[in-house]
Amino acid sequence: MTLRFFRLLACQLLLAFACATAQAADGIDITLAKIEATDEGYRLGANYSFELNHDLEDALQHGVKLYFTTEIELTRPRWWWRDDRAVSSKRTVSISYDVLLRQYYVSMGGSVQQTYQTLDEAMFQIRRPGRWLIAPKNALKPGETYEVSLRMYMNRDLLQKPLQVNAFGNSDWHLASNRKTFNYRAE
Repeated sequence: MTLRFFRLLACQLLLAFACATAQAADGIDITLAKIEATDEGYRLGANYSFELNHDLEDALQHGVKLYFTTEIELTRPRWWWRDDRAVSSKRTVSISYDVLLRQYYVSMGGSVQQTYQTLDEAMFQIRRPGRWLIAPKNALKPGETYEVSLRMYMNRDLLQKPLQVNAFGNSDWHLASNRKTFNYRAE
């Protein structure tokens, strides 16, 4: 009886692990994340790896605009008080498809819009965005070490209201990365 119980338990654990691995494969992976000091301030260079699932690609083909938000936070640990949040910034990139012109549009922050002929070209721009100015030069103290926390997700809050109900109840509309953390020594 106990051997049978342990075999059943082992099978359930393997099944749970396989499901978790399959679900993690549908997320966003942060493949590169680095901060560079420039004359203007501090810039984030990041690359992401992900694919749109069938439901998201179908929605995009039918004129639904999708939004991807990147959040970054730099904190300086303090032993005597709460951590000092030096930088907290967000940037949203949207992708849409014009059915009549058969073109994809990628918009960074609502201001700059670029046109692409294929979905792969448009997604390349989202997966490998240009370096983003996250903070002015005087925001960080030179020589101090900051903990950087970065994540990217499909922002369902920005979808059209009727779609939000479906998106929040459907796991196919949930696309996000795990929070990536690393240390950065300010220059």
